Amino acid sequence: MTKAVLGEVPVGISNRHIHLSQEHLEALFGPGYELTIKKDLSQTGQYAAEETLTIEGPKSALKNVRILGPVRKETQVEISRTDAFSLGLKPPVRDSGHLEDSPGIKLIGPKGTIELDKGVIIAQRHIHMNEADAEAFGVKDKEIVSVRAGGERGLVFDNVLVRVRSDFVLEMHIDTDEANAGMLNNGQMVEVFRD
Repeated sequence: MTKAVLGEVPVGISNRHIHLSQEHLEALFGPGYELTIKKDLSQTGQYAAEETLTIEGPKSALKNVRILGPVRKETQVEISRTDAFSLGLKPPVRDSGHLEDSPGIKLIGPKGTIELDKGVIIAQRHIHMNEADAEAFGVKDKEIVSVRAGGERGLVFDNVLVRVRSDFVLEMHIDTDEANAGMLNNGQMVEVFRD
């Protein structure tokens, strides 16, 4: 059966990271604390902060896990399946912000420790695009598409969530496990299609 190719998008590889609420930021770093921008990310207003935390699960801990800013309404920890095995957790694959029935984890900062009762997810692979991109691709917000990556270890990603918002910059986000499986690099172009 012929696949309908919708266009190409660049890949953005997402390493494990943490989104903090202001309340949790202050609990971990001190009252009134504000994140320090290390590097702007491709999405408008998003950045990697200088600050890192240790995250501790039932089996092990991971140090120097980067915080991404700005602060959010709710704290969320995004890890890969490999990280989950190492930490001893079984997080669900979810769209960002959907934290119900997800496991918790301990966050260790320089001024405090927090025990989250939920908030750890494996991020669902997704494509950020604005309304003009969505129109050009012929897709809608929350639609599910597939993506083909060529190369030496070419593969197809199914169940890729389309996320449309006016300030989004066109980019597909996958985690390090997915990128390593296909030997993909940041900025590499991949092909979006539907059956």
